Amino acid sequence: MTRRLILTRHAKSSWDDPTLPDHDRVLNARGRAAATRIGKWLTGAGHIPDAALVSSAARTRETWARIAAELPRAAPEIVAPALFHAEPLAMLRVLEQAEGACVIVVGHNPGIAAFAAQLVAAPPDHPDFARYPTGATLVADFGIEDWHALRPGTGAVVAFRVPRDLD
Repeated sequence: MTRRLILTRHAKSSWDDPTLPDHDRVLNARGRAAATRIGKWLTGAGHIPDAALVSSAARTRETWARIAAELPRAAPEIVAPALFHAEPLAMLRVLEQAEGACVIVVGHNPGIAAFAAQLVAAPPDHPDFARYPTGATLVADFGIEDWHALRPGTGAVVAFRVPRDLD
């Protein structure tokens, strides 16, 4: 059996209100448009998640909501506070609890970039993979029966896109 993982860094957030706590920052106009494009791309490519694991931050939840609005069916959203600025090991622990053959994780850098790099057997040939800019999305397949069996270095890259690739 194959499991598919979609790793998305939240889209571009707003810094308009410097008094707002980091956790509460929302997307700016560019980020809202990018999240919508990511959702359309995932749908067009047939990468439809069965479940969504989303950081509790406002910008990750808004990113997921805009992606989900473009999908043909709604995947259950699990808001995971442990994903807020999580390191790769914390992300792995959250993902191990997931159900579904295709799961999307919406999180933050630098953790999501490090997690993506650790999971794949070979990085995609894309100049932005290492820095994983806002909205970056990796799709990778794993030859495992369930998420508990996920191991670093075993993922096969299916696709990697950043929002400007989708213009």
